[in-house]
Order: sequence, then C-alpha cells, then structure tokens
Amino acid sequence: MGLYPLLRDALFWLPPETAHGLALRALRPFDRFPPAQALLRPLFDAQPRPVTAFGLTFRNPLGLAAGYDKNAIAWRAFASLGFGHIEIGTVTLRPQPGNPRPRLHRLPADRALINSMGFPSAGAGAVARQLQRPRPSGLIVGVNLGKNKETPLERASDDYRALVDVFAPLADYLAINVSSPNTAGLRSLQLGEQLDQLLAQVDAQRREQQQKLGRTVPLLLKLAPDLSEGELDSAVDCALRHGIDGVIATNTTLERAGLTAANPPSAGGLSGAPMRARSTDVVRRIVARAGDRLPVVAVGGVSCAADVVEKLRAGARLVQIYTGLIYEGPGLARRILDALPTS
Repeated sequence: MGLYPLLRDALFWLPPETAHGLALRALRPFDRFPPAQALLRPLFDAQPRPVTAFGLTFRNPLGLAAGYDKNAIAWRAFASLGFGHIEIGTVTLRPQPGNPRPRLHRLPADRALINSMGFPSAGAGAVARQLQRPRPSGLIVGVNLGKNKETPLERASDDYRALVDVFAPLADYLAINVSSPNTAGLRSLQLGEQLDQLLAQVDAQRREQQQKLGRTVPLLLKLAPDLSEGELDSAVDCALRHGIDGVIATNTTLERAGLTAANPPSAGGLSGAPMRARSTDVVRRIVARAGDRLPVVAVGGVSCAADVVEKLRAGARLVQIYTGLIYEGPGLARRILDALPTS
C-alpha cells in the first residue's frame, strides 16, 4: 500500500465529501494530459485479462462503479489506474444540487460509507461535453442514468429516454439506476408494472438510437440489495422480457445490522465491507434465475482479490469497486488483478 495509509489518514481529517473532491481535483491534470496518463500506467496497470459481456470486450473484469466520478471530471485518469471500465454518474438530465450536506459519512471501523447524496449532478449537457474528450485505448465507458428529483415518478421515463438520446452516442453501455435509496420514491420503479412500463419505453428509445448509430447500445439495470426474493425474481424476469442486456448488483443498502459503528446515520445507503456477503447473495440469486441470459456486474464490499473471486464464483461476469478504493488507495485495482487466479 506504500504511502497511501499516511495520505488516507490526512484525508480522513477532512469531511468526506471535501476529501473526495480533493482527490478528484488531484487527478484532473492526469485526465487532461495524455503524457501524464502515460506516467501513471506503468505504476498501476496490470496485464490484460480480457472478459466479454453484453457484446463488449473488457480488458479486465474490474471496473470503477458509478458514484465515484459523477460528472466525468477525471475519468481518463481513473483508466490509468488499471480499471477495465469506468461507469460515470449517476447523471441526471438537468443539473441538480442533490441533498443537503453533510450527506457522506465514513465508518472506518466497518470500512464502510453511508451516503445520502441524492444524485448531485452537473447535468447531461456538462457530462456529455466531458465524455467527448479523446478516450484512452481499450477503455469501456458506461454511463449511469437517473431521474431528476422534481420529475414525478409517472414521468420518470421522460428523463431516462432523454438521457439515452444524449449518451448512447458517447457510451459503450448505459445503466438505468432505479435503486438509489436517496431519491424519494425512486426504488418503487423497480417493482411490478412500474418497472415493466419503464423498461419498455427506455428499451424502445435505445433501439431507436441503435438504428441511428448503426451499433448496439447495451442497456443494464441497477438493482437494490433490499428487494425481497419475489421482488428480485420479478425484476429479473422483467429485464429478460424487455431485452435488457445485464444487471448491476447491487446499489447501496438501507440495512444497518452488524455494524461496529455506534449510532450510524439512519438515512442513506450503506456501502463497503458490510455489503460484501449481501451483494454476493443477490448475484447468486440473479444467476440462479437468469443463467447466462443476463450477465451480472457485481458491486458491493470489494477490497481485495478474494472478494473479486467470490463475486466471480457466484456467477458475476464483471466486478466494480467504489468504497474499497477510498480505504485501500489507487493501487487497489492492480493489486487485485495481479493476485487473481489465472484460470
């Protein structure tokens, strides 16, 4: 881990969102100048481990989850840290500030975070401009899409369809986020008829864009870890009916059981080490239901190679990291990839 524990200790003196902003700004010079990216790659890149999922070939199974670079301000720098794919967002159609601060809390004893961010976003136009910059060779870029807070639930598809139009030309895949616990009512869109109608409309918009672009645009669905078994089965079946290409499992959880931290915030989604087993269980349940018809991107509680192996053995095709990067540092992707079994 080198010097990172000392740097982490210094950053942890700052409010979490402030420290996160500083980390992103520190990476911006590497994002803007390809020669600077070339300096990072020998330090952090690993040997390719190609993986195919939803028609795309990833140089390795490890990705940076949505939430870390919401507005695509350092995405090319993150590519130089060894990740095979970067998921930008969550992006909303119109700019919005998100929920009031403080809205990000560390739980160091649990190696976890609780966030109630509420989709703070610079908006689709600003993020699209960032993604028009030249892309590093071999990088897969996804964009995670969310509805604006003020958009009524019954009009949510309007936001998602408009976002598909903006980002289909710029991204390798798109992810529909209906599972954040921090936008009122959003998680109801994962259920029953609401999900059925939403996916039908967003898939139709995706198909229209595919015809214009002359290529496929994989569409993924990001689900919550707090669905009941019946709700999860219903969501998976709905995704299969509407030709959704993959599932991201999972978003953050509202559960607080088993935490070491005293009096953790009750609002917001928990991520990090306490999520490991829960997210792996959801991966297994999705794979048991859908088999290889619906590739799974696993996210939740990943901080070492053993965690990645657990997700892959549960049936995941790809694995994403977020909170682990904060606790383990920028060398995490390479350490994991170097330690993965070769077969």
